[in-house]
Amino acid sequence: MPIENPDSAPASLLSRARKALRGGETGAVVIAKYAKTAPAGPGVYRMLDGGGEVLYVGKARHLKKRVQSYARGAGHNNRIARMIADTAGMEFVTTATEIEALLLEANLIKRLKPRFNVVLRDDKSFPFILIARDHPVPQILKHRGARNREGEYFGPFASAGAVGRTINTLQRAFLLRSCSDAYYETRLRPCLLYQIKRCSAPCTGEISVGDYGALVGEALRFLRGESDEVKRRLHALMDEASQKQDYERAASFRDRLTALSHIQSRQGINPQTLKEADVFAAHQDAGQTCIQVFFFRSGNNWGNRAYFPRADKALPADEVLESFIAQFYDDKPPPKLILLSHEIAGRRLLAEALSLKAGHKIGVMTPQRGEKRELVDHALINAREALARRLAESASQAAIFARLAEVLDLDEAPERIEVYDNSHISGTNPVGAMIVAGPEGFIKAQYRKFNMKGEDLAPGDDYAMMREMLTRRFSRLVKDRDKDLGNGWVSPDLVLIDGGPGQLSAAHAVLDDLGLPEIRIAAVAKGPDRNAGRERIYLKGKPPLLLEPRDPVLYCIQTLRDEAHRFAIGAHRARRRKSITASPLDEVPGIGPARKRALLKHFGSAKAVSRAGIADLESVGGISAQMAKTIYDYFHERG
Repeated sequence: MPIENPDSAPASLLSRARKALRGGETGAVVIAKYAKTAPAGPGVYRMLDGGGEVLYVGKARHLKKRVQSYARGAGHNNRIARMIADTAGMEFVTTATEIEALLLEANLIKRLKPRFNVVLRDDKSFPFILIARDHPVPQILKHRGARNREGEYFGPFASAGAVGRTINTLQRAFLLRSCSDAYYETRLRPCLLYQIKRCSAPCTGEISVGDYGALVGEALRFLRGESDEVKRRLHALMDEASQKQDYERAASFRDRLTALSHIQSRQGINPQTLKEADVFAAHQDAGQTCIQVFFFRSGNNWGNRAYFPRADKALPADEVLESFIAQFYDDKPPPKLILLSHEIAGRRLLAEALSLKAGHKIGVMTPQRGEKRELVDHALINAREALARRLAESASQAAIFARLAEVLDLDEAPERIEVYDNSHISGTNPVGAMIVAGPEGFIKAQYRKFNMKGEDLAPGDDYAMMREMLTRRFSRLVKDRDKDLGNGWVSPDLVLIDGGPGQLSAAHAVLDDLGLPEIRIAAVAKGPDRNAGRERIYLKGKPPLLLEPRDPVLYCIQTLRDEAHRFAIGAHRARRRKSITASPLDEVPGIGPARKRALLKHFGSAKAVSRAGIADLESVGGISAQMAKTIYDYFHERG
C-alpha cells in the first residue's frame, strides 16, 4: 500500500503546504486545479487552508471524481460550501483499497482533528483486567495501554473505578495476588491481604503453586463467561465441606460465592444470549450529539461511557455515528459484534475494515427486535439523559463564565483558562502543574506537569517554582508564534495562580519579559486562617476582590484552584513514589529485572547486596564472576 508514514504526515504536510499556499487563492477555482492531477483510484484527501492547516480529511473510492465534485462549487450544503471557500490546497494519499482508505482516514482525523470533520474527543485508553502469566505465580492487576505483557486480558471496562471494584471482589472470590513481582519475591511472611482473606499468600507457601494454579483457572473461567460452572463447583465444595463438618472451609466457599454474586449484581443489565458486543447509541439535541457506548464481554456488562464528539450542527446522527466508530476503533480491538442505534451508509465497508484489522469477522448491525434491540434502546435512554445533563451544565457554565468576565474585567467570557499550582514537601521532589478549563469543563488532555529543574532553585521557594513553570510554558508559546507555526499551545484568555500579591507580581514579570503583557492574570489567596469561602482575588493595579461566600463565580474559582491543587499533589506523589521505590541496584550496569529479583531474593535487601563479598555474590543464580565483580566494585567505589 503506497502510503506515507502517517506519523510524519502532519510535519511534511505543513512544510510543503506553506511553500505552496502563498498565492492567497481559495475556493472552487483552486480545487479545480488539483482535480486535474488527482489520482484516479481509492485513497485519502486533505483540504488545507491558506496557512497549511488541515480543514478536512476524507476518503474516496475514486479520488479524482470526488475532487471534481467539490470543484463544481454548487449543490453543496452550508458546511461543505464553507469548507470549499476556505480551501487553498489539497494533499492526496493513494491506497490499494477503499477499506485501507477508511482506516487511514480514521487515523488522520483522530490525530489532526480537522475543523470540518467529526472529531472524537476525550478518547482515553480503557482499562483492562490482566492475569499476568510472565511469572510462575500469576498476578491480577489493572492494565492500560499496549498489551505487551504475557497474560490474558479482559475488558474493556468503562472506568478505572469499575476495574478496581471488580479486582477487589475477584480477590475475595479467588484469592489471587495483586502485588508486584519484586514485592512478592522479598516476602518473608504473609501480608495484610492474606489476613483479610483477599489473597492466598503463595509468596510464603501458605498455598502450593499447584493449588494456586487451580484458583487462577477458576478466575479465568469466570472472566471468560463460565460463571455458572464456577459457581456450581464452589457450591459442591461448600456442601462437601459442610457434610464433613469442616465448617471453616465451608464458610470460605460461602464467602467466595457471595463475592461472585456481588460482581454480577453490580453490573446492571446483563444479556442472556449475547456474549461479546459493543453497543453504540446516538442522540441529538440543541446542535449537539451524545454517543453512549456499552461494553459487553463474556456475557457481562463491563460498563458504559458517554462521548460528545465535535461535529457540525447540521450533520445527522447516522453520519456522526459512522465517523465516530471508525475513529473509536483506530487504537482498540473491536468485539465480534457491534450494535448501532442508526443504520449507517458505510456499514458493510466499516465491517470489512474492522474485520481486516482484527483478523477475524466483525459484525456490524442495527437490530430491530429482540434482546439486541432492547440493549440498543437502553443505550439510547442513557444517551438522551447524558446529553440533557450536559446541556443543563453548559448553560449554567456559560452564565458563570460571563459573570466571571464581569468580575475580573475581561473583554468577553473566557474560552480557555489555565490554572497553575505547585507541590513539594520541604522543597523535595518539586512539581508544578497546569490545568486547563473551558466553557464545557476541564480539558484534561491538555493538562501538563513540570518537574522543576532549576539548579538555583532553593528548597521551598514557591516564587522561583512559579517563575520556572510560567517561563517554560509561555516560552513555548512565544517560540511557536515567532516561527508562525500555528501548532503550538494556544494562548489563554485568563491565567489563575495560587497565591497573593507576591505571586501575582512574579507571574506578571515573567510574561512581561516574554513580551506577553496582554495575557490577564489573577491570583487567588485563601482568607484568614486559610478558610475556604473568604478567598481574596488579586488583579494588577486593583484592590483585592472579596466575593460573597455563596457567589457562583467564587465557587467556580475554588473548583478551578482545587483541581489544579489535586493535579499538582498527584504529580508530586507520583514523583516522590518513584524516588522512594528506586533501588541502588537499578543503577548497577548489567542488572536487569531478573538479576535484581535473584539478588533481592538471596540477600533480602539492596543494603545487604551492597555489603556482600564477591564470593557471596557469585553464589547467586544468574550472577557470573564478572558480574559479581561489577556489583562489588560499584558499591565499594561509591563508598
